[in-house]
Amino acid sequence: MSSGGTITVVLTSPRVAPGLLTRATWQALEAADEIGAAGGPGRPDVQAVIGSGLVVTQVEAGVSAAWTWLSSAAADGRKVVWLTGDDGEPGLLRVVSDELVREPSYQVEIMHGSYDVPGARLIDLVRVMDRLRRNCPWDQEQTHESLAKYLLEETYETLEAIDTGDLSHLQEELGDLLLQVAFHSRIAEDNPDEAFTIDDVSAGIVEKLIRRHPHVFGTVDAADAAAVEANWETIKAAEKQRSSVLEGIPLALPALALADKVLGRSAKVLPADATSGEMSADQIGPELLAIVREARSLGVDAEQALRTAVASLAEQVRAAETAG
Repeated sequence: MSSGGTITVVLTSPRVAPGLLTRATWQALEAADEIGAAGGPGRPDVQAVIGSGLVVTQVEAGVSAAWTWLSSAAADGRKVVWLTGDDGEPGLLRVVSDELVREPSYQVEIMHGSYDVPGARLIDLVRVMDRLRRNCPWDQEQTHESLAKYLLEETYETLEAIDTGDLSHLQEELGDLLLQVAFHSRIAEDNPDEAFTIDDVSAGIVEKLIRRHPHVFGTVDAADAAAVEANWETIKAAEKQRSSVLEGIPLALPALALADKVLGRSAKVLPADATSGEMSADQIGPELLAIVREARSLGVDAEQALRTAVASLAEQVRAAETAG
């Protein structure tokens, strides 16, 4: 026979600001005869509830102490609410679930007080990275320079995952690549002169994306992808105010990628070269492979040979810009 007592266990996301609870949760808190929590009064969620004018009883930490307090209060006919900590207190939830199966003399309910929003787990990454930087000897020693090789390796591994079409592998490699962004951002926080944070990095790219997509966030029309790309390049040129079309191309790119970039930019300055016939897309790869094979037979470094040719093209571009 029910005694009228109830137990409500409130689960909240540590990635959502304390106090941003559902209406049903606030109603349950306001209707409670007693609210309990472990972990001390300094918990942000406890402070939010206390700040609203409600009283929170501090209970000794541990599953046994929490359940003893909850069950005793409910057995006396009171309505009690329990605020779980950041870890969700899984041990207590198992006990609560067992009691639900046993059909106790009081009602037990598990209530979700707040939910993760998309991207919320990025907050976990920032927290973990901060803890590693403070407490792990290896992470403490790393610099932008020491991590550069890992950034390159993870980029190539991500590209390999894309090539294989293995989406689970791609998910893993994107995580490794994201770690590099978080790691470099955390290192930058420690710079005494020019510090920046992961929030500064995120804010910068958000502002850039909004600024360069006026057809989405503004009043500019863009009928197709070509118009979008043209708008992007126009806005980028106005922002950068570069003195040469080649400015900003990273020279550390692999030769083939560098050649593609320089050729794309040089087309804005130099006339297009005449071609002696057409080649299908399927022929490009074999032709490139044949050139590399020929270079090997001649003892020529194909990578360096292409870099030398790209450098020559770049000089032609700069000469044309100067003459113009």
